[in-house]
Amino acid sequence: MDFTLPEEHRMMRESVRDFCEAEIAPIAQDIEDDHRFPAEVFDALADLDVMGVPIAEEWGGLGGDQLLYALVTEELGRVSGSIGLSYAAHVSLASKPIELFGTDEQRERWLRPLAEGEYLGAWALTEPGSGSDASDMDTTAERDGDEWVLNGTKQFITNANVAGSVLVKAVTDPGAGYDGISTFIVDPEADDGMTVTNVWDKMGLNASPTCELQFDDCRLPADRLLGEEGDGWEQTKKTLDGGRISIAALSVGLAQGAFEAAREYATEREQFGQPIGKFDAVRDMVVGMDRKIERARLLTHKAATMYDDGEDVRRLSSLAKLDASEIAREVAEDAVQVLGGYGYTTDFAPQRFYRDAKLMEIGEGTSEIQRLVLGRELGL
Repeated sequence: MDFTLPEEHRMMRESVRDFCEAEIAPIAQDIEDDHRFPAEVFDALADLDVMGVPIAEEWGGLGGDQLLYALVTEELGRVSGSIGLSYAAHVSLASKPIELFGTDEQRERWLRPLAEGEYLGAWALTEPGSGSDASDMDTTAERDGDEWVLNGTKQFITNANVAGSVLVKAVTDPGAGYDGISTFIVDPEADDGMTVTNVWDKMGLNASPTCELQFDDCRLPADRLLGEEGDGWEQTKKTLDGGRISIAALSVGLAQGAFEAAREYATEREQFGQPIGKFDAVRDMVVGMDRKIERARLLTHKAATMYDDGEDVRRLSSLAKLDASEIAREVAEDAVQVLGGYGYTTDFAPQRFYRDAKLMEIGEGTSEIQRLVLGRELGL
């Protein structure tokens, strides 16, 4: 749908694509093999001024819209799911809530360095015993004079061991249900009591750190409360409306990368005297991949545009996330099949896209939860 994109969006996409081809593609498999977080890539992305694409210029961001942010995320995912995931978590989950719900003092102190790319951010919601039921959390924050005291464990937290700030969800009123959850800003360097207790080895996305966090009497000044006490769950739902669009965009990028690898192979690899793409079975598979990607991209762009127009996007963001994440896995699996034995080796990219794509159906609400959300939106 290039013809519908504003000129500045197309220019930014091309700029990021050129960067990805030159700086990320050559190391994409190596950083996965080494389980290495590529800090230098994010320093370079800061130099490109894309670490705060949808954040207002007033707070150090680019002042772009959700559609522009989706395009950047897709381009990163097209070459590296890990870099795309850490980027999306930094922007949608760790930065945007401070802009939406913070005071001007909090935006200046905590949002500006995130948007300018001084460091990455993280967002801590999930716990060892609460996955899809994220509201059933055991982490608590108790008021003690002019401080809040955090205790508990958070699980599967992207960027936590490389973050300069972490937004933490905690129960401040155990008897209030959803209205008893609040959000706090934690400084990993300055706040005693927060420990990274595990960095997980995963099926894929191993250049994006996924951590377990432990809070033991972690004391925070009163001004670290984001928004009002008890607003945490409403903040979470609004944050995920945008976050799911970014995961949809990342999924489209993963699918596009896998598709391009398959198409290139199908035009170059010969069997029985002709390129394998000339055979119906392979051709139809590649054509099907292209069709699915275009569908997911259109849905993602529609959700992003509605978000920018200030409309309620709960249904569209869930639709986009559900469709794009499942398409990413399907397309990546087909790409492995097109390459045959070579597709199963780490010398070729499809295996990496295949492994990376699976998380898209799990993170920020599983496919099953998206169907639940969509059913509710339809009154079912």
